[in-house]
Amino acid sequence: MESYREKGKVKQRIVATLGRKDLLAPHLDRLAELLGRSAPASRRALEPQESTVWGPTLVARHLWKELGLEELLEEKRGKGKGLSLAERAFVLVVNRLLSPGSEHALAQWLETDYVPDGRGERIRPVWKQNGRVRVDHRFLWPWYRTLDELIGRKERIEEGLFARLRDLFSLKPEMVFYDLTSSYFEGEGPEGLAQYGYSRDQREGNRQILLGVVMANGWPIAHHVFRGNRHDSETVLPIVADLEKRFGLRRIVFVGDRGMVSTANLGFLWSQGHGFFGRLTPTKEPGGLGVCPQGPERFLAALLSGGKGSGLRSRGALPGQRIFVVESAERLAYEQAMRERDVTKTREELGKLAKRIEKGELRNREEIGSSVARILSLHRGHRYFRWSLRAGKLQVSEEPVETEKLLEGKYVILTEEKDLSPLEAVRAYKELSEVERAFRKLKDVLELRPIYHHNPKRVRAHVFVAALAFLLDRLLEKKLKAANLPFSSEQAWVALRTIHLVDFSFGSEKRRGVTAGNHQARQILSALRISAREP
Repeated sequence: MESYREKGKVKQRIVATLGRKDLLAPHLDRLAELLGRSAPASRRALEPQESTVWGPTLVARHLWKELGLEELLEEKRGKGKGLSLAERAFVLVVNRLLSPGSEHALAQWLETDYVPDGRGERIRPVWKQNGRVRVDHRFLWPWYRTLDELIGRKERIEEGLFARLRDLFSLKPEMVFYDLTSSYFEGEGPEGLAQYGYSRDQREGNRQILLGVVMANGWPIAHHVFRGNRHDSETVLPIVADLEKRFGLRRIVFVGDRGMVSTANLGFLWSQGHGFFGRLTPTKEPGGLGVCPQGPERFLAALLSGGKGSGLRSRGALPGQRIFVVESAERLAYEQAMRERDVTKTREELGKLAKRIEKGELRNREEIGSSVARILSLHRGHRYFRWSLRAGKLQVSEEPVETEKLLEGKYVILTEEKDLSPLEAVRAYKELSEVERAFRKLKDVLELRPIYHHNPKRVRAHVFVAALAFLLDRLLEKKLKAANLPFSSEQAWVALRTIHLVDFSFGSEKRRGVTAGNHQARQILSALRISAREP
């Protein structure tokens, strides 16, 4: 390049292009010698020393700072005290986000990924064989201490994050989404917290906890850990009280699923001036708000006809309740495909069982009943089939299939919000579905389960770390969507692994470089406006 003046202004122009840096790197010594700026090539050689994954940590650190977590975790400490709480918490959260595992697995992750401290120096594991454990216990203790320190600051951190989200993204939490999930333990789990209860993981033989997450405008703003045998509806009142006290929310439209609907909950929300929006599932079982004794096939017909002469009754009805029956073409196509798959597989399995019974391989009625129950549970066959055993033969009826066809593509929404239009109700329902997808991600992508800790405080801290990791993931997801990039956050984290930090020697000098990464990785950095790529 050379500089020149034009009409009093200094400008630059290209004199010559030597070529691409990555292709010329092997010839760097020769070029330097030709340009007269270096010693002869024979005395200088370019030698790579170490290459580590850097892209995911680079982006996670950017998101961490944008959310203000560094300031929220800031603490006063003297020199020589090791890593600060903010630095240690960042390591745990990013590890949970990128390579979830135990604190022992954290050491292995630090061998492959470059994770710097506040001074930009790499955090390295310490290895020492202790029986089956290869990590030095002195390396593990600071991370356990981090869990204890984090959970002690949970409420203050959540409140600070809420204020940050409200300022950055104009958060208006008039409609709060709340849902519950469960996570199980290997072993007994902590006494008092780990209990047997309804398992959403189909692990009834394991003790569990309940996890309730509150989301507003698609952002997780708070979470609560309950004992594993607590009923869903019992968690609503403490959640609302917490939102009023800590976040100053005066009026909330509380959005939840059918398990949280109860007369007491609705009465409480209504008496406090709050609203409710919920999804109902047509059912023959009592306990829901809408119960039709003649069965689910009459439920929707009863609603569409105004409920007259149908035997429809509403438990806990409040003044001004409104019910929307929504039909979705997208949902219809999905449920039809699922039904056809489940019916086909169940029919095949029942056919095989019928042949075994005819051959006399199965004769005991209890054994036959157990086999049928197992087959029906595998592919939700209880929705589509009825069976009986007559004269030693298995009789199967598919009449319930026609019942299910009547319900496909339809769902029912209950609210007493008088100003909520049908379109707004559908939009809110879709947001509720997004919350449910977020729950699956919290458990499956971040691998919240299973939990191995046996101390209640550590269990709550483990969940808190996962919740913070989930928040970083949501922030990336929203930024990708805003930039119209056609891939998910999961795909983004994988693409970012193509960005490496390379340390190499150039003669007696030590140098460092950052690879550009693939096309997707470069798109992500551009969308996030990350230009400084050095640690």
